[in-house]
Amino acid sequence: MALHQASGRWRLGLALALTTAACWATLPVALKFTLDQLDAYTLTWFRFLVAALGLGGWLAWRGGLGQFGGLRRSQWALLSLAAAMLIGNYVFYLVGLDLTTPATAQLLIQLAPLLMAVGGVLVFRERYAFGQWLGLALVGVGLWLFFRDQWSLQAGGAAYLRGSLVIVLGAVVWAIYALAQKQLLNRLTSPAVLLFVYVVASLALLPLASPGRLAALDAVHWAALLYCALNTLVAYGAFAEALAHWEASRVSVVLALTPILTVACVEVLHALAPGVVAPEQIGAVGFVGAFLVVAGSALSSLLGNRRSVTDGGSRPARREASGASRPTPPS
Repeated sequence: MALHQASGRWRLGLALALTTAACWATLPVALKFTLDQLDAYTLTWFRFLVAALGLGGWLAWRGGLGQFGGLRRSQWALLSLAAAMLIGNYVFYLVGLDLTTPATAQLLIQLAPLLMAVGGVLVFRERYAFGQWLGLALVGVGLWLFFRDQWSLQAGGAAYLRGSLVIVLGAVVWAIYALAQKQLLNRLTSPAVLLFVYVVASLALLPLASPGRLAALDAVHWAALLYCALNTLVAYGAFAEALAHWEASRVSVVLALTPILTVACVEVLHALAPGVVAPEQIGAVGFVGAFLVVAGSALSSLLGNRRSVTDGGSRPARREASGASRPTPPS
């Protein structure tokens, strides 16, 4: 199976990655609020169900469901792996979020794009300059300092530690999902890959969900639930397309900005509605860590952009190995 190659349109890839980061930054706040009246399995099942119906209807209208015909056994296996890993990521993240805070959850889940970056270099042989490795190292150090700060301010605790470990597990399975999806782009469009994942996930989680609990939600929690569901479509659609146009290692450093955006989101919402969202507590060490995350992400992204321009002028960029036979995904 040929390895996927990015299209080289790094500006589009960057914009899509930033869209994903914005969606993921606001998501934990909405999820934390919704968990007040809904369990993790029902919440995750509903998000996948809405995503499957929405994306399935769009693909059927565009005639994109025929892509699954003729898939080899190895490709079906890779699709199944991607589905299983993303289901695990959703559930583990929610369970961990319920035991920690939005900032902590978004901090720890950033291990996922770091693992994806390493996987992009090892599996897809993506090139990474010394300055980009330095930026990635700064991101890692910044995340560690931020976690230490939050751990001390949260005063530890068995529940907090258990939640943190569950989120780390969610990061591991997410990285596996991301690398599997990137390889699948050789044969399927990104919406087709996501549709398969959403359908399998909604069916697999149905026995664990309690749909009857949806009737007990008030209007505000219903609004938050619907936002979480629509966020799924927008965030993962943008993420999948970002991987088609930009290297996985470079998409990952943009996503590292998500914890900073989450903290900003929490502060704004707390100022507007103090009774709904509790403020995040960040000490001096935490702010240093946040600065390192931003600086490292910017360093890696800027060096990556410059390099993409140089490569684009010396040789034509390929969208993917089988790009000529695939329908063009929506912009």
